[in-house]
This record gives sequence, structure tokens and C-alpha cells, in this order.
Amino acid sequence: MSLTVAIQMDPLDAIDIDADSTFVLALEAQARGYSLYHYLTEDLALRQSTLTATARPLTVRREKGNHFDLGAPERLDLAGVDVVLMRQDPPFDMSYITATHLLEHIHPATLVVNDPAAVRGAPEKLFVTHFPDLMPPTLITCNREQILEFRAEHEDIIVKPLFGNGGAGVFHITPGDENLNALLEVFTGLYREPIIIQRYEPAVRDGDKRIILIDGEPAGALNRVPAKGESRSNLHVGGTALQSTLTKREEEICAAIGPALKEQGLIFVGIDVIGDFMTEINVTSPTCLQEINHFDGTKLEADIWDAIEAKL
Repeated sequence: MSLTVAIQMDPLDAIDIDADSTFVLALEAQARGYSLYHYLTEDLALRQSTLTATARPLTVRREKGNHFDLGAPERLDLAGVDVVLMRQDPPFDMSYITATHLLEHIHPATLVVNDPAAVRGAPEKLFVTHFPDLMPPTLITCNREQILEFRAEHEDIIVKPLFGNGGAGVFHITPGDENLNALLEVFTGLYREPIIIQRYEPAVRDGDKRIILIDGEPAGALNRVPAKGESRSNLHVGGTALQSTLTKREEEICAAIGPALKEQGLIFVGIDVIGDFMTEINVTSPTCLQEINHFDGTKLEADIWDAIEAKL
């Protein structure tokens, strides 16, 4: 299948080609003979009903320090391409939300992955609340009284921003920690939206598992073990990646959420599971393809493109 693909993402010179999932998606697309374009969200323009991007033809290669070439910029009518990959990193702010609104003008005639309306309606830490039986006890509020009540009930808690990413702003408040009130003051000053508070799951010491689902079906998993003295397991803050398979409980979680993901056009999704509980559903810019491929000898980016081609 010969496709034209526009990739909406962050600047290419800043990516780690040994870890970046968008990079291997681009490599696989190029190997299939697709024509690739790259653009940033600020390159989008909607005039009347026509959505364009000032995009540049893209060539990629697995060569550190020389991993891409960009051609001359051109005004690309996104209604004329086959697929748009929406792969810019959060924060999930008004800029991100605006981009989803703009891309709705071309989807589904041009397939946007993931579906922009579904992405907008499924922020990582909110979408998971629609599956209360699968998640740990959770409170989303800016009401100090309810936060203190939640802490009194569960004692050991995690406090984090509602629209953060990559482990930024995640705090473990232990039963004897006297910093909760000060932390709430900081969060109130930094964020207008509510914050999220969850019961701390000691099973995180054994790892925070990232599971990739492709069109609603589990395709691979990676366990991320936090470093000593660290409650966050994100790889870029020192977490260790380990090979993993799915437990029976994790298979149950995937079976429970898979139909909803498929129905909403969320083709490439990463969920986070600690012990028996799902903590996040990542739909904006999921990661860990390369790490899972490394351990399992898979090529998940090929499976994703197979799923996309099937949609077309």
C-alpha cells in the first residue's frame, strides 16, 4: 500500500533514536514505501474549512547525529494525505486540545491516529476513571478537606498533577510526611485544574508495567522498576526496563478496556499497571515500542502500521 503520511510531532533533532517510538514508526513507514512529511503543531492553519500544515518531506535513518533529512517546506493540504500521526508530546494543554479540534476537520476522510476527538476526551489520568473496578482508590479534586479525608483513610498516597506527563510533579506522601499541606499550596499556585490523589501501591517496588494495545488488543509489555529511593518508574528518571509478559489480571484488564479503545479509534495505546491496578491509559503519545521490541524480538511498529492499513 502506497501512503502519504504527515507526522505531527516535536522537533526531530531532540529525539533519542534508540528509544523514540515515533522514530521507529517513521522508519517502518519509510521501509514500506510511504511518503513522509514532518510538521509542528504551530505549523497548522485552518482557513475556512481547509486545514493545511507547513510541512517538510522527511527521510529517516538509524544513524546517531544524522538520523533525519528534511526537504523544503511546502503548504500541505492535510485532506490530501492518507494518514496523520498525532505524536507530539504532552503537556495536554490548550495548544494540544486546539490541535485535536483542527484535525477533526479532516478525520476520518484522512485517518488521524489516534482519533483526535477521542484523544481530547481521554486524558491519561481521567480516561482511566471510567473503569473504577480496575484502578486503585482515586480522588480528583482541589478541595483540601476531601484530600485530607482521603489521606486519613489511606495514609500512604500519591499526589500528582492531572495533566502532567513523564512522572513530572509526582509525589509520594508517606503516613508520617508533614509536607502535604505545603505541597497542596504549591500545586494550587501552579495549576488551575484539580489534582489527582491515589492510594500508594507498594507493588510499584516490583515495577510499573507498560502494556501496549494495538486496536484494542494487547501486543507487548515492559516492566519498569523504580530506582532505589525513587517512587517513579519512568525510564528517563532512572527506572530500569525489564522483559515482561502479561499476568492473568493484566489480561483481564486488557479484555475489559479493549473494546472501548477499538470503538473510539484509539489504535495505539499504552496502559500502566501496578500490581492488580491500572493507573493510566496513555493515548496522546504512547512510548516503549523500542524497549519491548528489544526484549521480545518483536516489531510493534509494523503491527501498528498493519492495523492502520486495515482501517484504510
